[in-house]
Amino acid sequence: MQASAGNCQTQAGTRTITLQSSTYSDIRQLLARGPAVGAVTVKASLSFPEQATDRYPAVIVVHGLSGYRESNEGYVAAELRKAGFTTLTYDSFAARGTTGTALQGSPGYLLPGVADAFAALRFLSGESRIDAERIAIIGFSYGAEIAHLTSFETLRLALIPGPARFAAHVAFYPGGTFGAVAEPGAYTGSPVLMLLGGKDDNLPLAKIESYLGYARAAGAPAPIDTVIYPGAYHGWTFPDLPGARSYPDLVSTKKCPLLLLGPKRPALLIDNEAKPFDPVAFGACIAAAPGYWMGFDAAVRTQSITDAVSFLKRRLRL
Repeated sequence: MQASAGNCQTQAGTRTITLQSSTYSDIRQLLARGPAVGAVTVKASLSFPEQATDRYPAVIVVHGLSGYRESNEGYVAAELRKAGFTTLTYDSFAARGTTGTALQGSPGYLLPGVADAFAALRFLSGESRIDAERIAIIGFSYGAEIAHLTSFETLRLALIPGPARFAAHVAFYPGGTFGAVAEPGAYTGSPVLMLLGGKDDNLPLAKIESYLGYARAAGAPAPIDTVIYPGAYHGWTFPDLPGARSYPDLVSTKKCPLLLLGPKRPALLIDNEAKPFDPVAFGACIAAAPGYWMGFDAAVRTQSITDAVSFLKRRLRL
């Protein structure tokens, strides 16, 4: 994976760059270090804060299921720049001529986002104005799953050579599909902050609590801190959403066991133990409980962005 800067200067402090990324058909193919099924060029925006410094900390902002939205990812990126972070934004779906809705539920659903995130990390690590030791990633829903997955050492090793890794990960209302098999070295060691809604039925709080308990009991605790907003629904940062309502056509894994990834075959977290992965059973539990609720909450958006910025400032020493 390589990246190159384009020649387009869109505004003061912002550059259009291109990331050379990859496409994979299945998570098992990636874990086995199989070759990518194709290459893809992703157009991205690299934007610097007004504060001048020699080398900047940076944050990659990964979009949700609807693709990049100025009202959400763009808004949060602007808040990050006000805090002193350089930001990198892009649209993984648009780069592949598709949409999140078209991809959801497919075996390679999250892989474009994972591949693009590591392509972005590699690019930023080579930028002279960026401090390669202070690069973080945040994401929303789909992007929150990416932010969590990029903290898995098996995926990092499969997609980026050398020691480069994210310094911190922030997940706004993740879907809660994946976890890492509880064993030493499962995570890169960088901290993960999960921001969760108390009314988010797409990721019931009991599901993430069960996973964290499983990892602790196995002697390999996940480096995850959680903040819970009791009245918040999934998607609380999106101002385009109306008041809370159900979206029955969306794919959800809320009733499925957590899918555990590691150096061997994927497994399922059942009764606090890793059990063999059964794709038929996993597909059946998705089909049995489609949809989830979403709703914008201005107060929670403000507070959660504040919490994310505070976390990043501590972790990236700003």
